[in-house]
Amino acid sequence: MNVLVTDPIAEPGLDRLREAGHDVETAYDVEGDDLRSAVADAGALVVRSGTEVGREVFEAAPELTIVGRAGIGVDNIDIDAATEHGVIVANAPEGNVRAAAEHTVAMTFAAARSIPQAHGRLKQGEWAKSDYLGTELNGATLGIVGFGRVGQEVAKKLDGLGMNLVAYDPYISEERAGRLGAELVELDECLAQADVLTLHTPLTPETEDLISSDELDRMDGGFLVNCARGGVVDEDALAAAVEAGTLRGAAIDVFADEPLSPDSPLLDVDDVVVTPHLGASTHAAQENVATDIADQVLSAFRNEPVMNALNAPSMDASAFPRVRPYLDIASTAGKIATQLLDGRVEGIEIRYAGEIAEEELDLVTASALEGVFEPLEWQVNAVNAPQIADERGIDVTESKTRQSEDFQSLVTVTVKNGDQEVGVCGTLFAGEDPRIVRIDGFRVDAIPAGHMLVARNKDAPGVIGFIGTVLGDSDINIAGMFNARGTIGGEALTVYNLDHAVPEDLRERLEADERIIGTRYIALNGTE
Repeated sequence: MNVLVTDPIAEPGLDRLREAGHDVETAYDVEGDDLRSAVADAGALVVRSGTEVGREVFEAAPELTIVGRAGIGVDNIDIDAATEHGVIVANAPEGNVRAAAEHTVAMTFAAARSIPQAHGRLKQGEWAKSDYLGTELNGATLGIVGFGRVGQEVAKKLDGLGMNLVAYDPYISEERAGRLGAELVELDECLAQADVLTLHTPLTPETEDLISSDELDRMDGGFLVNCARGGVVDEDALAAAVEAGTLRGAAIDVFADEPLSPDSPLLDVDDVVVTPHLGASTHAAQENVATDIADQVLSAFRNEPVMNALNAPSMDASAFPRVRPYLDIASTAGKIATQLLDGRVEGIEIRYAGEIAEEELDLVTASALEGVFEPLEWQVNAVNAPQIADERGIDVTESKTRQSEDFQSLVTVTVKNGDQEVGVCGTLFAGEDPRIVRIDGFRVDAIPAGHMLVARNKDAPGVIGFIGTVLGDSDINIAGMFNARGTIGGEALTVYNLDHAVPEDLRERLEADERIIGTRYIALNGTE
């Protein structure tokens, strides 16, 4: 596969991709038509914050499987467009967590003790000792907005220095915050209590200008530190608040527009410390995010879960071996069910029974949806299948039960159209041998591969022989046959594994016999 890297990343990440046998092209500073041309045959695109990956990039890259962001922030990537095109977007949030947290701590001390200002004046020959009276952090209150990985790491470090911790994060539990020594409060309360406020949120429509004039007024003489994302703080309002003494100072590493304009009001205020987006700029962090994102690209190429996928199901690597065999089972059950249903799909139900129900199953459910949609010739994969279901108004439900009467684990995919529905059940025999064990209530033992013919017929003598004769007259060999019936003389269902495809005229010959209720030809993996 071809991997395009458009922002510099550490060499160990590039080496890992090359050692896996992939062609790696580095094309730094490409944009516009040049970027679209460069990405046209790429299976993966690796970026940092310098490359804008908009809708036009995905439209120009039909082979693209994954966009990997070597770092945390992904506001330069159109995730909606990626999902529509079935492209995974992944980041590397762990690799620079420690570096970002340490820079936040350093900036906190720099602001509280006026270290850069005193340093600059001493370098200019001024002994300005009496001009700087610092603030001790021991016993002060740290307010943390955004209590994710970086926020929690900052909490651990500054808690150890004797600070009191309050945090605002609508997506974390009080129990989790409490375990880290922080009291979870609303934003207004966090602002009011904080002697130092640190920000650790992504830039989203909800967080843009999250901290502006009203919020700064509530801080009443504290310090603000932002090493998260530019745009979360209203920079004009911040400069005005520090200049007016509403805040004692601020330390900012990230900006709404980078590089920071020489005309920025932040540069005119002595008590605002600024650094040029250095939060992840350590040797260890750069190597970590490069190798982390390389590993995720390799996982995508192997059709394995991408651990930090932002728009696709992911799961813990240790659990994947237990779930992996059921991806194909769910997908195959979906393909068969769709091809047996008359009319459009209006609803899909995925049921898990037995031991499999104890696992993380988002990835399996996505595979089931992919299987349902594939015969409809929609451009679909596990990334965009849930979105396609939502956009087309298809109701999707998932259920789990630990009870399974006949099998250790069972996956059932049912497709519905009004009052009609078709259910297909799959399982594993001997831990690794896939089987379709029920079709629309009929118990079978079918091998889900290759060319398959599913026939419904009256349970009468000679029907199976008739079907075999018609297939034989067309030189189509039967590789396997699995028969089930409801009652003697009632309706029966038979699954035939065949060596070749079944032409339409052959099915017409079969269905012309009054004993044949209906037939379906199904093509699965391994067919040509």
